[in-house]
Amino acid sequence: MKLSFLPCAAFAIGIAMSSSAAAQQIQKPKLKSNTAFAIVVDDVTYQKAKTEIDNYRIAVEKSGLGTYIISNKWKNPDEIRTILKGLYNQPQKLEGTVLIGDIPVPMVRDAQYLTSTFKMNQKINWQRSSVPSDRFYDDFHLGFDFIKQDTAKKDYFYYSISPTGPQQIKMSIYSARIKPPVFAGKDKYQLIKAYLTKAVAEKNKQNKINDVFISTAHGYNSESLNAWAGEQLAFKNQFPGLFRPGNQVKFFNFTNDPFLKFNLLSALKNKDLDIAIMHGHGSPDLQLVNGYPAVSNPQGSIENITRYLRAKVRSAKEDGRDVQKVKDGFVKSLGVSMAWMDNALDEKTTIADSIFNENLDIHIKDIVNTKPNARFVMLDNCLTGSFHLDEYLAGYYPFSEGSNIVAIANSIGVLQDLWPDQLLGVLQHGSRVGNWFKHVAYLETHIMGDPTFSFKSEGDFDVNQAITGNNNAAYWKNILNKPDADLQALALIYLADQLKTAELSAVLKKTYFNSYYETTRTQAFILLEKLNNEDYHEVLKAAVNDPYEFIRRRAVYEISENGSDEFVPAMVSMIVNDFHSERVASKIRGMLPFMNANACLQEIDKQIVPENLVHFEDSRAALVKSIKYSEQKVGQMIDTALDKTKSDKVRLGDISTMRAYRYHQTIPALVSIVKDKTNSDYVRLYTLEVLSWFPRSYRKDEILTLCKEITQSDAYNSDLKKQAQKNINIFL
Repeated sequence: MKLSFLPCAAFAIGIAMSSSAAAQQIQKPKLKSNTAFAIVVDDVTYQKAKTEIDNYRIAVEKSGLGTYIISNKWKNPDEIRTILKGLYNQPQKLEGTVLIGDIPVPMVRDAQYLTSTFKMNQKINWQRSSVPSDRFYDDFHLGFDFIKQDTAKKDYFYYSISPTGPQQIKMSIYSARIKPPVFAGKDKYQLIKAYLTKAVAEKNKQNKINDVFISTAHGYNSESLNAWAGEQLAFKNQFPGLFRPGNQVKFFNFTNDPFLKFNLLSALKNKDLDIAIMHGHGSPDLQLVNGYPAVSNPQGSIENITRYLRAKVRSAKEDGRDVQKVKDGFVKSLGVSMAWMDNALDEKTTIADSIFNENLDIHIKDIVNTKPNARFVMLDNCLTGSFHLDEYLAGYYPFSEGSNIVAIANSIGVLQDLWPDQLLGVLQHGSRVGNWFKHVAYLETHIMGDPTFSFKSEGDFDVNQAITGNNNAAYWKNILNKPDADLQALALIYLADQLKTAELSAVLKKTYFNSYYETTRTQAFILLEKLNNEDYHEVLKAAVNDPYEFIRRRAVYEISENGSDEFVPAMVSMIVNDFHSERVASKIRGMLPFMNANACLQEIDKQIVPENLVHFEDSRAALVKSIKYSEQKVGQMIDTALDKTKSDKVRLGDISTMRAYRYHQTIPALVSIVKDKTNSDYVRLYTLEVLSWFPRSYRKDEILTLCKEITQSDAYNSDLKKQAQKNINIFL
């Protein structure tokens, strides 16, 4: 039965436009539960798939979660956000929502610091330089200022993050999308109906986690074996039961097979597979898996080179360039034989090379044909979760005909150095996927499928009640004593909201130095980052020697984010002790130049010596050269940034570098540019935004002093005042 909205929730109808309110239908939950769930659907999809949506609602309520159905011909995202926010404030508090069908897409701007790594010039096409993000629907702490609706893509609505509100993600509820990608010859409503029927059937199975695989692809995390080994060790502590006889855990590495995709697709077909975690690079229509084979024998090396050369010759022909000239160039530059390129344009060879390249990676058609059965799939590739597009790879997992229910993916480019498998252990305790997700999402991270999906709990601990209930610090301190890595990590998250700073800092420091669990230590470390106090500094220095590679890698990053000479000895010690860890070494090479050059060179003279290292002269020389070169380059960037005889475009080209590279040495110059009224308004505003990327710098007080001056003085325009307030909120 369709009911009008409750009088106590008249807020939603009151703000809606009259035409929208007239069409809007809200069905109340039929189950009284501590928290509630909302199915938000467009009116056409509800008409087409009413039976399946109603059955899905029954299944969710059967699991103990009272459920609304809210349908409308939605005109903009604000209509939905207002309703969800109102339900969140009801006695039967909303814990999550699923967005089914044609739901407006918030395209978020001016919030790249809320992503894992996305940094794109916002002057580029807005469809590319904005972040498709459902944090608009699930994080009520964030403020959004409407900009405009896209004229070509009518379901795209552009918003800017409000400068006056919080500048950190802290999801109020969880959200997910049930939005099918385009399938040739298939109706989207039939796809939604089939998916919901599958989701309902899966809810009735009460399946425990006992079959999992994790894979890593070429080029990911510098192909570091220590990073890969560290993840496996941590995973064993997250899911100790999986490593007992009768259960199955598989680890796939791209080096296992030149065409690993077939192993992965075969594993995905396993009808008993519960979880598939797939690390790698990607695009909206591709999961990269293998590159050319890493070989040491002459024949294999020749095959790689000739395949490369043939591809270049074909590319030259397709581009209309002089093919013979291209061949001559390779003969001269690489010293190869002309005969190696003779068959580049041969039809049979071209077909063979095409098949070879096709077999390196997973394509959309591979997923459709495979019909993946992993109930939960996590993809940390770039762009595979671009749900705003008609075709997005992650969407083909739940909407293919296999048993997959949930895919986790990203709508834009994503950081490689993410915390792998963060908090995933709570899933073995019956956590709804959404209740796990709300603790780990960036602006770009999304659930494709049913967010209420859960595996059967291994015990009697109610993790959903723990997450959604109003539990006090004593409760969470008790959870912190449970012998479970991710329940302890979860407890730390909630204690961080309840304990006073001094007590919290002591708990986090104690946990870091005493926990055997990799993920518990990581959580303590990350929460201490936010405090950025003496306890954190002590832990940060210790973290460079942590047994868990990810913490060591994170320590390099955080030392570079701080930039103080205090941490130079710890950073240089990693060259002595951990340069064999490929990803750690890569980070050191890239981030050591952010530090004071003189301090780094002095410390290298102390530690990078024959007494500590063998046969390291060339590497030492390369590091010294890099530091000196960077010192010179930074000096030139500062000179260019300050030089008002140069064009704004040239100056901003160097200033923008600091959005990605934390050259703390540039902060005084950047501050002076903002203060100087003879600079253009745009240069001053852009530079002030660049300063927002130094929230943990040892020089951040200089930036905060500037921002407070701007907010309190009439000498600065309104745009500068807004950005200054935004910077303050990011920093604090």
